[in-house]
Amino acid sequence: MDARQTMVFGDNADDYRAFRPHYPDALFAFLAAVAKEKRLAWDCGSGSGQAALGLARHFARVLATDEDSRQLARAPKAPNIDYRIARAEEDFGLRGEVDLIACACSIHWFDLPKFYENARRALRPGGIVAAWTYDWPLTQIAEIDAILRRLKDDILGPFWGENAALYFNRYETLEFPFKEIASLPFHTPIAHSKGDLVSFLKTWSAVEKYRLRHGGDPLALIDDELEAAWRAHPPKLPLCVPLYMRCGANAA
Repeated sequence: MDARQTMVFGDNADDYRAFRPHYPDALFAFLAAVAKEKRLAWDCGSGSGQAALGLARHFARVLATDEDSRQLARAPKAPNIDYRIARAEEDFGLRGEVDLIACACSIHWFDLPKFYENARRALRPGGIVAAWTYDWPLTQIAEIDAILRRLKDDILGPFWGENAALYFNRYETLEFPFKEIASLPFHTPIAHSKGDLVSFLKTWSAVEKYRLRHGGDPLALIDDELEAAWRAHPPKLPLCVPLYMRCGANAA
């Protein structure tokens, strides 16, 4: 993650903590089940700690790292979570002791060859790497989804980074040099109202980049239209998104 991207997320840290989704405990139970041991999990690219707390319920210790101190300052505290400011590619001394590395909507920001080298140093033989993401949210209501697609493609199109292809392709094209383990399907709620959805959309990096370039809120451009479509065709709530995971074992 470059310095400008860190600024984008750090400047938006309060919204990120409040409106980014948490993940179902079934996901963390699955990860604990596929890990050989449950001594140490590394939440890499932790942001404001959405995954760290879930991991802490299943692993004896959790190391949660992120390069942005403003994000980590807002993360939930627990006695078995150690938050540390560090880049994913940084070698900070882990040697064959990590049972699970979790990358919750973060791996697409990493320098992958350097991160994977670091991960292999840190993992025990047979240790697990799990990376998951979600796609641009849709409601299954045609009138609403047409507006959301226009926001993503036409308004925000120039502001997506090259890495956006990874999460918009649901990590299917992610380089992943580990022995793959089939994942279960997981979903997580992102919104209980139109206001929740708008707040969630405001946390996406392209939205903040648009603001930095134009000095205005891109969501204001579609707000009236979205409100009218939402009133005329209210979607089923809460809105949930599928999680797309790549999970694999470090070769022994």
